[in-house]
Amino acid sequence: MKKKRQRRSWSDEDKRRIVGQTRVPGVSVSQVARRYDVNANQVFNWRRDPRFCGAGDDAMRFLPVEIVQDPVVQGHEPETSSGTIEIVLGNGNRINLSGAFDLDAVIRLVQALNP
Repeated sequence: MKKKRQRRSWSDEDKRRIVGQTRVPGVSVSQVARRYDVNANQVFNWRRDPRFCGAGDDAMRFLPVEIVQDPVVQGHEPETSSGTIEIVLGNGNRINLSGAFDLDAVIRLVQALNP
């Protein structure tokens, strides 16, 4: 009669240590799994779990993220103009605009190009 194998439970720290050993260059997951008498597929599952990928600085970490809309100043919408405008900068360069454009954006552009 064959003896039934008992389930073992591994602590999170043990899982981290085993997974860490599989990340050493030249070492296979199968070698590490045999060393600890654990199924290699189980070790592969642990490797995919972010909790066991390591405690070092290069470990994967999840950070909280919050997505917010840009605040809208009430009653203020960017001024748009249409038509044609030519701007001659102090250094002799010219900017030609035609169609609809945001006046605030044009002012920022001129200030950036003509320090």
